[in-house]
Amino acid sequence: MKIKSKHAFFGLSAAALIAGCASVTPSDNLDAEFAAMMKASFRDDGIARVDRLQQDLGQSACSSDKPPTPEVAKRIEAEALATINWPAGGQYFGDWKSGENLAQSGRGMTWSDASADTKGNGGQCYNCHQLDKKEISYGTIGPSLYNYGKIRGVKNVTDPSSANVIQYTWGKLWNSKAYAACSNMPRFGHMKLLDEKQIRDVMSLLLDPRSPVNN
Repeated sequence: MKIKSKHAFFGLSAAALIAGCASVTPSDNLDAEFAAMMKASFRDDGIARVDRLQQDLGQSACSSDKPPTPEVAKRIEAEALATINWPAGGQYFGDWKSGENLAQSGRGMTWSDASADTKGNGGQCYNCHQLDKKEISYGTIGPSLYNYGKIRGVKNVTDPSSANVIQYTWGKLWNSKAYAACSNMPRFGHMKLLDEKQIRDVMSLLLDPRSPVNN
């Protein structure tokens, strides 16, 4: 009898615990409460401003627990495509050596920087991509970009037959969401992480046959 009573006690306790858990329902305003908590947890400090917490459509839709619908994804991509500033005078290329320095650098946009000027920023490309066969440490979040231009048949930076590749690459660097709504790639031009000259240099790193990417 004692054993049965003991089992009954634990059985009732477990049932009460389960019932208690079942009675706890998530708040209807969970998203709003989380947003308020985030806002209260941060403060302006140097160039790092609280407004960085504000999400646009692409950020909010792609950080949801469900992927955006095809209709929303198309809207994100269309809006992103409209933000791309194509290079002045059709000048897509700069210096691949400067582009390599940008790719290796992860500096910029921290609270301790004197200003939000892009000149001190890096592209931190190696955080996500392989670019040079000699590089032994690189991220794999993004695909390998080794031989990026070579694989796509870019013979030189003035090759008219490569116009589509050149334009796509510029757009991808400027605002990656124009081509993939939930892209994880930084939107270098749109978010003012790199300026036009710097993007030209990265373009040369990716597409110039003389750069280490294509050798």
